[in-house]
Amino acid sequence: MTATYQELRRSDLPSLRREIRAGHYAKHTAGLGPGFLQTNLAIMPEAFALDFMRFCQRNPKPCPLVGVSDTGNPMMVTLGADIDIRTDVPAYNIYENGKLTGSREDITDIWTDDLVAFALGCSFTFERALEEAGIPQWHIDHDTTVPMFRSNIETVPAGPFSGKTVVSLRFIAPERLDEVIAISRRFPLAHGAPLHWGDPEKIGITDLGAPEWGDPCEIEEDKIPVFWACGVTPQVAIERAGIPLCITHKPGHMLITDIAEDAEVPVRNPRAA
Repeated sequence: MTATYQELRRSDLPSLRREIRAGHYAKHTAGLGPGFLQTNLAIMPEAFALDFMRFCQRNPKPCPLVGVSDTGNPMMVTLGADIDIRTDVPAYNIYENGKLTGSREDITDIWTDDLVAFALGCSFTFERALEEAGIPQWHIDHDTTVPMFRSNIETVPAGPFSGKTVVSLRFIAPERLDEVIAISRRFPLAHGAPLHWGDPEKIGITDLGAPEWGDPCEIEEDKIPVFWACGVTPQVAIERAGIPLCITHKPGHMLITDIAEDAEVPVRNPRAA
């Protein structure tokens, strides 16, 4: 039976992961797994893995590296007691030669022994702290995926990987902006503080109603548009690199780890072992 979003928001972490692994839930993960770090995903052949790791190291705001698998081993042993990267993400995107060729909910049948999986921190993690502080977020309140845009902020290249930084948008009341910045700064593994707030055209965004990824949100004229570095950034770099195969999360559909969301370094939370 397919699980609903509201049911899973009340589930413990093992139950939540079982539902995703069984294919019973394939929607976005915003608001799920409270207390635990959510991550973006990039899987690629070992021949490109070192350059990609360099890309992440050089661009820590959009690409905060949380975990790396052993070559050919789908179990993310540093991120949880039983995390299979082939099944435990609600939905995956498949890129071939830099082109998005399809999406699926399970990648077991295309996994090969030369693949390396990277887990990268996700802004969904700090959203719970904003919720607890009573700061509304339109996409969570309306069960949609956060809007994401390609900015004009260049990443630092590494090997074949380069491109613009992708940012995610949330509208924040002016009187709470300083508080939001302080809260999100506490989560360096989840993109940390915003990259920009105010005039979107200064970072190359001309239409807030037309995100390139995610869903449109209400344009709240009495609030300030605030932009965080986004984990879709490596997908843009992967498209530009044109490598033969790469598998990523479908935007908004994250891996939920056993790592405490307020961790400063990626060490698995023993409570969830």
